[in-house]
Amino acid sequence: MDIIEHSINENLKTIESLKNIKDIIEEFGKKLVSTLKNGNKVLIMGNGGSAADCQHIAAEIVGRYKKERKGFPAIALTTDTSILTALGNDYSFDYIFKRQIEALAVKGDMVIGLSTSGNSANVLEGIKEAKSIGCFTVGLLGKDGGKLKDLVDLPIVIKQNDTPRVQEAHMLIYHIACEIMDENF
Repeated sequence: MDIIEHSINENLKTIESLKNIKDIIEEFGKKLVSTLKNGNKVLIMGNGGSAADCQHIAAEIVGRYKKERKGFPAIALTTDTSILTALGNDYSFDYIFKRQIEALAVKGDMVIGLSTSGNSANVLEGIKEAKSIGCFTVGLLGKDGGKLKDLVDLPIVIKQNDTPRVQEAHMLIYHIACEIMDENF
């Protein structure tokens, strides 16, 4: 089997598996809606490709997904290089999200952590901080969910070891959540 066919087949299998967690995906979308209707914001964190997904999610919420509607507050905690490098230098890379959440989050906000392993130290620290403030926490996770699975309020685990396939599934999940958001505003 060639690389292209293999990748497409693996993607299709992974996406098909989302039908098994559609109730969890729906809960994510509904909680996103209630967070925004209550006047709260969404903070998103992750590393590497997941950091890019954080920006994508924030853009869909602040801008628009499919239809014209009011913009809502969402911040990708992965975008300010001065803050990221200052915190990494002054504290530790493990605390780059924790400190931002301490500064920006309030009770009732939603904090989303993306980690294809479920074990990213800086995402774990950020989630711990978010929970101490009273935020609702969501994990978009891969493999077996790692340590984050038991820490977040709503774990969404893609039981797949291939990082690109996990990231592709994460994108569909947050697009579905944004579609639910659009339908409610």
